[in-house]
This record gives sequence, C-alpha cells and structure tokens, in this order.
Amino acid sequence: MQRNFNVTLVTKASVNFSEVCLKINTMGLFNALFGKSTNNVAEYIEKGAVILDVRTPSEYQGGHIKNALHIPVQELGDRLNEVKKLNKPVIAYCASGMRSGSAASLLKSKGVDAINGGGMSSLQRKLS
Repeated sequence: MQRNFNVTLVTKASVNFSEVCLKINTMGLFNALFGKSTNNVAEYIEKGAVILDVRTPSEYQGGHIKNALHIPVQELGDRLNEVKKLNKPVIAYCASGMRSGSAASLLKSKGVDAINGGGMSSLQRKLS
C-alpha cells in the first residue's frame, strides 16, 4: 500500500514524500536537493546562456567568471525582471553550489530556463 505524505521543507514548499524518496533513490541526495548540472552546462552554453554569479559583492570583486552577470542571491527576487528581459537561459553559480541552487530554483519557479552551475571553480572547469 502506497501512502502519500506532504512534507514541509525549509523553503516552506509542500512536496509529495513519495516523489522526493524516488528522486533521492534515482539521483542521489545531493542531486535530488540541488539538481544535476554537469551534463547541462555545455547544452546551455550552446543555447546562448547567461552566466549568473549570485555571490556577494566582495566575493565577486575577488574574482569571477568573465562576462558573468552579477546579482547577489539576496537581491535576485527584486531584480528578477533584469534576468527575464535577457530572454536567455541562465547558468547560476556561487562558491559551493548552495546559493546557486536556490537561485536556479527561484528562476525556474518564475518561468526562467535556469540550471545550477555549482561552485565557481567547478563551473570554470566545465566551461574550459
């Protein structure tokens, strides 16, 4: 007998527990929570994606991917129209992949084609 449960996550999003378990079993915990980006980066670059740096201003000033658009994750909700006006897919990155995962989820929920590019050094390797 299959039972469905609603689970409230830290983001306060209601999800189907069975779907979450299936996703965790088939993708692994990290990918289930933050999305898998390795195989999508090249595809998104081919589609003309914008690289979005969601780190803090001081992190960005300390070094960033060339031509990256900088919108700190804390400002993304208020600056969503800047991203939408570009009318391009988005590859978000930060230092580790956590904030960019949140940014990609927010963008997707607002109709923007976006993926989590992960941490900056990892994304730089994928772009090389």
